[in-house]
Amino acid sequence: MARHNREGKGTDQRGFSYHVSYQPDWLRHVKVTRVLDSGRQSTMTLFRNPQEHRERSPGPRIRTRIRCPEQELDLEVVVADGDRAVHRVQVACTVPGAAEGAQEEEVVFTFENALPPRDEVAP
Repeated sequence: MARHNREGKGTDQRGFSYHVSYQPDWLRHVKVTRVLDSGRQSTMTLFRNPQEHRERSPGPRIRTRIRCPEQELDLEVVVADGDRAVHRVQVACTVPGAAEGAQEEEVVFTFENALPPRDEVAP
């Protein structure tokens, strides 16, 4: 049986704060990708699960929610994965520009699963 979601937080390249609700036995980390003012694409880890392994099966439905009130962002990703075949999910969304009057920009969130079971973790 899957466990209840946990809460975490992180900060992106522009200094925006995010709240992450995640399933502790599935999510390894969330990365955020955006284009900086210089035109360069930047990807960074927004949040990393503090656990090194999973305690239980993550269950057939994986739910992850990200909220950033500063950017008026509130998204939830729900994946039906009864066969446990999903390793990565990417979601691209549009958020208000960082500067006042700036155009909207695209932000890509990558959710990755890589938590091994307890018996696969080296001592």
